[in-house]
Amino acid sequence: MTTSSGVKAEPPSGSRLGAFLRSQMRNIAPFATLIVLLVFFGMASPSFATLDNAANILTQISVAGVIAVGLTFVILCAEIDLSVAAIANATGIVVAYFTLQESYVNIANVPLPAVAAIVLALLSCAFLGLVNAVGLTVIGIPSFIMTLAMMQIGAGICALLVRGQIAYAVPNFVATMGAGSIGGIPWIIIVLAVFLIVGHVVLTYTRFGRYVYMVGGNREAAEYSGVNVKLVLSAVMVISAVCSGVAGMLGVAHFGSAQQNEFDGYLLDAIAAVVVGGTSLFGGRGGIGNTIIGLLILGVLNNGLDHVEIDSFLKILIRGLILLGALIINVYVQAVRENERTG
Repeated sequence: MTTSSGVKAEPPSGSRLGAFLRSQMRNIAPFATLIVLLVFFGMASPSFATLDNAANILTQISVAGVIAVGLTFVILCAEIDLSVAAIANATGIVVAYFTLQESYVNIANVPLPAVAAIVLALLSCAFLGLVNAVGLTVIGIPSFIMTLAMMQIGAGICALLVRGQIAYAVPNFVATMGAGSIGGIPWIIIVLAVFLIVGHVVLTYTRFGRYVYMVGGNREAAEYSGVNVKLVLSAVMVISAVCSGVAGMLGVAHFGSAQQNEFDGYLLDAIAAVVVGGTSLFGGRGGIGNTIIGLLILGVLNNGLDHVEIDSFLKILIRGLILLGALIINVYVQAVRENERTG
């Protein structure tokens, strides 16, 4: 807008504030939702607002949180990974399966089977992520379809290894990380914190992190800038798979067993944590900070509903409505960005 003298007029302060609020809605809405949930459940149930329950919430979101860290990288690139739960399940079963093998050989008093089981489990999830990457970047299969196929492959690996049985053995190190504690703090919470911190540092302070945002924000511009888009996409698919694999091993230790379909519910939880937290499904906007808020929203919601008298079937509906609200905000903010870019 310009005046008759040709000088550009400043927009009214109210308009600037409105524009700022609309542009930041993806970040403001999740934080406001978290505050509302904390206040509501704190008032509704005295047992909710305790330190012990706060630790319970953090423990409950740890497995989904580690998966969500890897998924954040994928979604920031405007892709999706539907195989995260299946890879977590397969990796958890792989580590339990190889722990049960009886070829015990000791070198320097280190039990090779335990070390080998962990290494083989990590290699297996990295390989499955690499297959996703090849399908996406080399063959050209859309990530939705490629990871949907990998979901079935992961389920097949689980069925082949356990054949309907339940495995209980895991290496001592994995058991400690999944079910142990230090100074009263569960190790699984510490592992989640490490993954969140490392993920944030990589996305915020490294060249690779900048490339992830560039690929998600404008893939063609990233290519013109010399970014190896296919390599970045391949890397985020492998990162997602490895995070899922680590979560699978932690989950098996935390739950005390490895069995088929154990992590199926974590697919929606991980995606919801990333999206509800405010990371854009269209790529290029969001990050680990948003994922943390999303994880806390889901953790507080699931835990809080257990502290109040409510129909258990209604819990599923409430979670679905919150996810729908996050999707609507995602699409609305993207539309605002497009209007500002073209207008």
